[in-house]
Amino acid sequence: MAAKTKCNRKNFPPKEDYPDFTSGEYNNWMAKCLTEEIYAKLRDTPTASGFTLDQCIQTGVDNPGHPFIMTVGCVAGDEESYETFADLLDKVIDKRHNGYGKEAKHNTDLEPSHLKGGDNLDPNYVLSSRVRTGRCIRGYSLPPHCSRAERRAVEKIITEGLQGLQGEFKGKYYPLGKMTDAEQQQLIDDHFLFDKPVSPLLLASNMARDWPDARGIWHNEPKNFLIWVNEEDHTRVISMQKGGNMREVFTRFCNGLKEFETAISKKGSEFMWNEHLGFILTCPSNLGTGLRAGVHVKLPKVSQEKRFGDILLKLRLQKRGTGGVDTASTDGIFDISNLDRLGHSEVSLVQKVVDGVDLLIKMEKRLEVGKSIDDLIPK
Repeated sequence: MAAKTKCNRKNFPPKEDYPDFTSGEYNNWMAKCLTEEIYAKLRDTPTASGFTLDQCIQTGVDNPGHPFIMTVGCVAGDEESYETFADLLDKVIDKRHNGYGKEAKHNTDLEPSHLKGGDNLDPNYVLSSRVRTGRCIRGYSLPPHCSRAERRAVEKIITEGLQGLQGEFKGKYYPLGKMTDAEQQQLIDDHFLFDKPVSPLLLASNMARDWPDARGIWHNEPKNFLIWVNEEDHTRVISMQKGGNMREVFTRFCNGLKEFETAISKKGSEFMWNEHLGFILTCPSNLGTGLRAGVHVKLPKVSQEKRFGDILLKLRLQKRGTGGVDTASTDGIFDISNLDRLGHSEVSLVQKVVDGVDLLIKMEKRLEVGKSIDDLIPK
């Protein structure tokens, strides 16, 4: 009889399991924060649902970094991950969120009347505006760790809640696995359709299992408020429209979120949230508000400035190509959005985008006529 395989990881000391970070330049926060001591302490302590430290860090072990941004390098498998692996994740959160201590409390403000201006970003420069966030349902594992049954239960909770929305938020759910060709093409044409994750960062975190089972897209009839179901988080909530009226976009975003939360609460469900980390999402980068307010804006002159990156950093903004995080601009059009998520309210982050983009457009107009922008550079 063949000998049984000894597969229990506890047969090996943690130091023999510790990731090798010497084979390349690891440009992610997990690799910079994880130590052999932390690994030894946490390796054999899974969460109640069975999510382990190695599952948490695998995406950062397999993917040293990203060509355009400093990545996080780890994910949560459930709400408890942020407590069980706090020795690592607290350090990652502090680094990623520009200093956020263990005793800090997050501030939430979803009252659009607190926003100043934002209704007249120059449409000659701002092509479109959007605000998005994520929300996850308490009591269920997150996408990197959930079972098929959990994923289907989450879909049911969300879609039954959305079914009850009326007025400007009345809409329809499209399951990815049951779309007709016509429905699929229409969603592609509307730039709504999300596809199976192909990024190594997402694949290594195990989010694409069973695709497209229990995934889908819901949108309202005007097609300016939509919700992705079971992609990177349980939901991704998006308000968007053409032009530069960020106030209108943010108002719809806040009102729609409130309607959505009320609908699921009537059925006994609630979002993951706590005073310290705000809304709980899969990636530590999206804790707090989970909010990314962004505009597609034409900045061919400003973007050629050597100081462009420093200007954005001082404004606490970030740039991407209009094709998403993995793209760069080739035509002077950028997706400009807030850099921060945690420790700042939703209103304050949208305000930073409104004020920052307005300043960038002033700089662009100055440079178009050959004038200096030195007096406009933020200190």
